[in-house]
Amino acid sequence: MINTVKDRRTIRKYLQKDIPVDLLNDLLSTSFRASTTGGMQLYSVIVTRDEAMKEALSPAHFNQPMIKGAPVVLTFCADFRRFTKWCEERNATPGYENFMSFMNAAMDTLLVAQTFCTLAEEAGLGICYIGTTTYNPQMIIDALKLPELVFPVTTITVGYPEVVPAQQDRLPAESLIHDEYYHDYTSQDIDSIYAYKESLEDNKKFIADNKKETLAQVFTDIRYKKSDNEYMSENLMKVLKKQGFV
Repeated sequence: MINTVKDRRTIRKYLQKDIPVDLLNDLLSTSFRASTTGGMQLYSVIVTRDEAMKEALSPAHFNQPMIKGAPVVLTFCADFRRFTKWCEERNATPGYENFMSFMNAAMDTLLVAQTFCTLAEEAGLGICYIGTTTYNPQMIIDALKLPELVFPVTTITVGYPEVVPAQQDRLPAESLIHDEYYHDYTSQDIDSIYAYKESLEDNKKFIADNKKETLAQVFTDIRYKKSDNEYMSENLMKVLKKQGFV
């Protein structure tokens, strides 16, 4: 069981056991106490339990098994629609059809999502962030019927862990903390910071399986290629425009 942040693992396999509605709603409502821009709470959460809806969402996430295997799928959305409608109903003129407003709503959304994850893990649940949400936003928008000024930011699968895997490595804390101002990294710093990650047998196998020279090449040439990032950036801006944010 995961009950502290230091113990946490990403859980990708879940028991076929329902999460009580009251428990899930309590975790969500508590997470809504997270910090928020100007007290506006610029987010909405779509709760998916229905198997047919999971099936509809699955292609947007490249059919990763967690989507259909988890009891609950949560799509956390940046939402300026509700606040805009409130303004319009109260004789105020909203001006939130812009990228800055999307950024504010996206930050609100991620603060709530991470708060929920911490609470869920403390309650004995396992979670997995699904990184494909902003790769195929239009597919998610269509499946969840998201109107203008609502945009999917992240997806989290939730359930009781079937298997608790080993923890993944993290960079040493001292390599991420900068006192007073940003201290740029020397070549020696980089060697020291990444030495442990590069020494792991799983990562060495990763390099060999992908026929690369270094672990960094696996990231630049296979996992997060420039061409893919440019394509997805273009698509992201196109869908943001369609949803009214740019």
